[in-house]
Amino acid sequence: MLEKRTIEAEILKEVYKTLKASHGIEVAKKTIAESVRRSAIEQARQFAAAAPNGPSLKAFQDVMPLWTKGGALEIEVKEQTETSFTFNVVRCRYAETYKAMGLGEIGALLSCNRDGAFCEGYDPKLKLDRSQTIMQGASHCDFKYTYEE
Repeated sequence: MLEKRTIEAEILKEVYKTLKASHGIEVAKKTIAESVRRSAIEQARQFAAAAPNGPSLKAFQDVMPLWTKGGALEIEVKEQTETSFTFNVVRCRYAETYKAMGLGEIGALLSCNRDGAFCEGYDPKLKLDRSQTIMQGASHCDFKYTYEE
């Protein structure tokens, strides 16, 4: 997934620079944010459709290794039940990669922006509460997913 996001970021970097030059920074950021949000929703719909017994928090937890593979994310699980999944990301190679690519300015739009949008596409019952991210300068990302019946 990290490789995929890096390739996407290479393309979006040029789109961002082009939009910034032609339409200004605000339009460029809004366009990138909306494009990434739509992409995340569509990918989430595909994950939901592929979930063996339909979307659920358990099925969502089962695909987490895709995002953490190869140490892309290092997480500390705080709680994992059928209705709650709480963890901290203590290392984010997505953030490191975007910063190394010179994309720190929009790294949160490219990565963190996807998380809540993913919930929208996966299942409206899945909610994310997060107050901070490494991408935006925090020591860790605090994820709290809840599944509302």
